[in-house]
Amino acid sequence: MPSPETDRIAVLIDADNTSKSDAAALMTEVAKYGLPTVRRAYGDWTSNHLSGWKDQLNRHAIQPVQQFAYTYGKNSTDFALVIDAMDLLYSGNVDAFAIVSSDSDFTRLVTRLRESGRRVIGFGRRKTPESLQNACDRFVFLEVLRAGGPSAEPATDAAGSEAEEASVPLPDLRSILTQAIDDTSGDDGWTNLGGVGSVLSARYPSFDSRNYGFPRLTALVRAQDYLDVVQTESGSTRVRLQAEPPAPATGRSGRRGGAKKAAPPAEPVVEPAPAAKTAKTATTAKTAPTAPTAKTAKTAKAPAARKSAAAKATEPAATPAATPGAEAPAAPAAPAAPAAPVVTTRKRSSRRSQSG
Repeated sequence: MPSPETDRIAVLIDADNTSKSDAAALMTEVAKYGLPTVRRAYGDWTSNHLSGWKDQLNRHAIQPVQQFAYTYGKNSTDFALVIDAMDLLYSGNVDAFAIVSSDSDFTRLVTRLRESGRRVIGFGRRKTPESLQNACDRFVFLEVLRAGGPSAEPATDAAGSEAEEASVPLPDLRSILTQAIDDTSGDDGWTNLGGVGSVLSARYPSFDSRNYGFPRLTALVRAQDYLDVVQTESGSTRVRLQAEPPAPATGRSGRRGGAKKAAPPAEPVVEPAPAAKTAKTATTAKTAPTAPTAKTAKTAKAPAARKSAAAKATEPAATPAATPGAEAPAAPAAPAAPAAPVVTTRKRSSRRSQSG
């Protein structure tokens, strides 16, 4: 069984959806996966927008396959590429396919080739639909192959106009790295970086460290502050997730030399009054009579009468004028006590003057 380095690869290029500026970088990348024994580019070579391909075809020994557009607006190139791919499949002369296109119409072709046991590497622009990306064993964006950034000439579609479709967003790097490390690590948390790369390629065919600005996976993981990376004596690279800092404790264990915070006072619980009592009180207040009844008036006069009697009792009694020969009226009980000593004192003074 041939190894990936010696796989015979059929490179089939949809020239209507691929820029001629990507040809050199494309063939260099394909050589990493095997030997490109079949090299073909499909398109209507009589059209003006493919005129610049001639130099690239000769330089990289790519065979042009002519396919006229039978109807305006229809792309007949796709059918020619599919027919040749199936012929190569049944001939048994190739071990893998490199499909170069950003057209999702090739999704079914890719799945059919893989069902027959062939490895498929896809190449296309970032706008390539995810259906085609995920159908391949591996998918490489043409933008990352261009040295020094995007090529000077933009990629064009079959109509010759610049393709301005939105790029498909890349997977979240931290999320996919964390999941891959968790799934391949041992009990100590460490795992080989090679195993992580294999899992990422299997789950995300378009994963490439160059998509995130790093030439190698090792450089990519070393730049992540949430990973620990070590180099073993044998030369292999091991990686693990950094331990998360413990969450701050609460209560007594959370004190850091300071005074313990007092617990907030409990809020008073106000129990609602029974509904029946409340209703009765409200009814009483609402139905109270505005005019006093006879019994109420009589009850109200009693405190007034007691108040009048008390006021009269505290008023000083009037002293009647003294009448010669008439007996003085009996003094009230209350003022009699201080008046008695005064009369006695006068009598004693009279006797003392007589005896003198």
